[in-house]
Amino acid sequence: MQIAFFSTEDYDRTYFDLYNQSGYLIKYFRVNLDEQSVNLASASTVVCVFVNDKLNGNVIQSLSELGVKLITLRCAGFNNVDLQAAAAHGISVVNVPAYSPHAVAEHTLGLILTLNRKIHKAYNRVREGNFSLNGLLGFDLYNKTVGVIGCGKIGSAVVQILLGFGCKVLVSTPYDAANAYLITQGVEFVDNKTIWKRADIISLHCPLTQETKHLINLQSIALMKDGVFIVNTSRGALIDTNAAKAGLQSGKIAYLALDVYEQEAQLFFHDLSANVINDALILELMMYPNVLITAHQGFFTGEALTQIATTTLNNIDNFRLNKISNQVKLPEEILWN
Repeated sequence: MQIAFFSTEDYDRTYFDLYNQSGYLIKYFRVNLDEQSVNLASASTVVCVFVNDKLNGNVIQSLSELGVKLITLRCAGFNNVDLQAAAAHGISVVNVPAYSPHAVAEHTLGLILTLNRKIHKAYNRVREGNFSLNGLLGFDLYNKTVGVIGCGKIGSAVVQILLGFGCKVLVSTPYDAANAYLITQGVEFVDNKTIWKRADIISLHCPLTQETKHLINLQSIALMKDGVFIVNTSRGALIDTNAAKAGLQSGKIAYLALDVYEQEAQLFFHDLSANVINDALILELMMYPNVLITAHQGFFTGEALTQIATTTLNNIDNFRLNKISNQVKLPEEILWN
């Protein structure tokens, strides 16, 4: 069975080759899957895609005409796949509903700590022989109120870490399996508006759906505390980036930490250091002293890559053995209304 892998990097090859015990013929492509590159899937029964591949109706139809029977995502989210079109063409779609929630949760706290305590700036200063502390003032996380939007596996892991820091935690989520335990730990379950009004820090851990797109917008930002800290390690379009820029300019948002970006598809996972970046918005954000951006690396640990590879290959095994249905598996962190 031949598999066409899109949006691949060297680390994808390393882990998938290591765990390819079934001996599948894997064709690796660095390009994203879209209407221009879809013909690379010719002769493949399976395509394996990532977060920035675009599987709209036209791409799905082309994949069907090429003989593709399975789309397997090596990620949890599937907002980039037209599931109705896939079902209409008889193409099964599977994902990795959970890999390492701790990887993303720990990166979330890393972003908060780094931006708050200006660790990235201090590192550069010391390398240049500047040992001054001026401009590096931060705040204690202890006793701060943190609002967590989404409490699946990743959100729950974030909550547990925050509790260890002595934070007061507010959670908004439709998923309540962990609620009973977290309530005993002092977590308060509230609606989004309560978080906007009460939280010093807001961390996003929900999927990108029609309901959650631009969850952070001009209206929600207006309800927030002056000097709010927003961190997003979920999906870029949860935040209306122009609204966030306006919040930064007004001082309403004092800190913005992003591991995802609304227009990341043409930027993230690529080395553009020798190129002109034609995205004025991210260039402007990168100039703000109170903004910290990483390139969608929250998932990037050895443990997570191992789980992604083994789960994806197991999904393909199950497809070969006729053990899967034409539906993605919903992970807890994307059960959202």
